[in-house]
Amino acid sequence: MSSLPSQTPAPRSSWTQAAYDLVADLGQVVLEQVAALGDLALFSGRTFSWMFTRLPLRETLAPNFYQIGVLSLPVVALTGMFIGMVLAVQSYAQFRLLNLETRLGAVINMSLVRELGPVLAATMLAGRVGSAMAAELGTMRVTEQIDALATMGTNPIHYLVVPRFLACILLIPTLTIMADFMGVVGGAVYSIGILGIDSHHYWINSQNYVGAYDFFTGVIKSVFFGAAIALISCYRGFHCDPGAEGVGRAATQAFVYSFVSILILDLFLGILLDSIYLMIWPVVPRLI
Repeated sequence: MSSLPSQTPAPRSSWTQAAYDLVADLGQVVLEQVAALGDLALFSGRTFSWMFTRLPLRETLAPNFYQIGVLSLPVVALTGMFIGMVLAVQSYAQFRLLNLETRLGAVINMSLVRELGPVLAATMLAGRVGSAMAAELGTMRVTEQIDALATMGTNPIHYLVVPRFLACILLIPTLTIMADFMGVVGGAVYSIGILGIDSHHYWINSQNYVGAYDFFTGVIKSVFFGAAIALISCYRGFHCDPGAEGVGRAATQAFVYSFVSILILDLFLGILLDSIYLMIWPVVPRLI
């Protein structure tokens, strides 16, 4: 009885092999990102569970509050002031063409309290504090200090992550208010003092167009921004690759991922808060 000849697969062409490798690499990246997202969700769940189970001691909270909140005030205030001035410079020419110079204050202050204030404060926090937290925790991971804490019976998430998380979500609203205030002052000083806009109409228009809901919208957004920065930065530090290169990569990834999450959260929170505003205060169309 004769045996059948063996079937060997036809060799792939170079283009087919390149396409196959590209799809395989893309699938591998997607799987890694999904796994990392799930791991981040578990990490966040453990952080929340420890936060509601037992609060950290005052000796642990105070240094983080000082490092994250107090030391970030100068850079946030300086950024907010110059952003207000830049808005005045960029908007004045267009408003002058329409003879609406006195409405400049409404545009500047609305943009600051709703969007630019919380986003810029969170960006400064991610750049200054998020990268530092990732680098610090990454160094502790590389030097096995986190493993030593677990060996001594101390939960690393409760001791290292929860204080930083609380400091971010509790102090970023203050930083946002500081950025809003300095931006309003910077825009007013440039508009009134340099551009010569009438101060009475400048402030009256600002008061008529900027309300309390606009202010609290920015503050509410900042709490979510601070939570995202703390969780992402601490997660990247806890899962740092070995060596100095791994620590540097963790710090870079902490800022990049935090900044992207800030923009995504800003979009969806803006849609949600605007929908809530329209539900509470519906816009009545005018009859012509």
